[in-house]
Amino acid sequence: MTIENRLRRLHSEQGQSPWIDNLRRGFLTSGHLGGLIARGARGLTSNPTIFQKAIQGSTEYDAQFARLAAGGAGVDEIYWELVLDDISGALAAFASLHADSAGEDGYVSVEVDPGLAFDGPGTLAAARQLHERVAAPNVMIKIPATREGLPAIREMIAEGRNVNVTLIFSLDRYGEVIDAYIDGLERRVASGVADLSPVASVASFFISRVDSEVDARLNAIGGEAAALCGRAAVAQAKLAYDLFRTKFSGERWARLAARGARVQRPLWASTSTKNPAYPDTLYVDALIGPDTVNTLPDATFDAFDDHGTVGRTIDLDIDAARTTWSRLAEVGVDMADVARKLEDEGVQAFQRSFVELSDALRAKLVALRPEN
Repeated sequence: MTIENRLRRLHSEQGQSPWIDNLRRGFLTSGHLGGLIARGARGLTSNPTIFQKAIQGSTEYDAQFARLAAGGAGVDEIYWELVLDDISGALAAFASLHADSAGEDGYVSVEVDPGLAFDGPGTLAAARQLHERVAAPNVMIKIPATREGLPAIREMIAEGRNVNVTLIFSLDRYGEVIDAYIDGLERRVASGVADLSPVASVASFFISRVDSEVDARLNAIGGEAAALCGRAAVAQAKLAYDLFRTKFSGERWARLAARGARVQRPLWASTSTKNPAYPDTLYVDALIGPDTVNTLPDATFDAFDDHGTVGRTIDLDIDAARTTWSRLAEVGVDMADVARKLEDEGVQAFQRSFVELSDALRAKLVALRPEN
């Protein structure tokens, strides 16, 4: 079965949108991104680590870098010019899909400076500026789901700006993210806006990193605890989907839906398996269902082509997921502590990529302009 059939069937049969979790200049110049879209990719996500690998790992940006440097641009300006040129190219590539899907898909996500992750006002200011600079209806601004980021998410939605809420690791925080989205829509209605349909958002729940951390704790505990390895991430995602369906129902949501409001779809991120003992399509096959997004790294995209299984799974065996969740606590795994650790590590990883790329650009700039 071809990748076109499998990926397209995810959407046509199961209501899930496969997005691609990568971007680099060569995707645009070679036509590779257009090929991914033709094969079924319905959106794209990026992050500082993706851009660090793309820019430092190739010569594709050298000509633009040299032009910007010759024009007197500084490191920050160069960084954003390189990144946003890629984002603009991807936005153009997905524009027709966005229009044809009536705003359901065709989104491209770009992240605010991760150094602002614990600075709520700074995040809001940067997110607004980034949204206005890109100025495309199918852009999503990525904001980390830190406690400090929640007010920025709420305000961005109230202002009618699309948001990809990233780095979600816990059910409690996920509930707060949904509340921020719904609160933002209600504030938008209170401001006099009648049509909520132009506003879109996804909530990015990270998957494989949860198993990596929990499995390490289970193996350290030993004994019967080890039997729970490889089960925490999928169980949590299933419980998250159950929460999603609960939150986006009832009278409160119905009032917003009557004004065209879209649900904030759960997005399954970090869906490449880190443990080679696990099937390489585990975090795709097990998380398929309507009103969801799965953003796939290149290797996972290809693996699903070869042997992925299309079928609704996200709300199967929910009782088993609840049992797994209870058992994790019983054997001594503190999932709240897991979430705190993973959030800190996730923010730090993106910050590190941002700083390392900035340092590399600075070194190149000094080499070109040694007088500075």
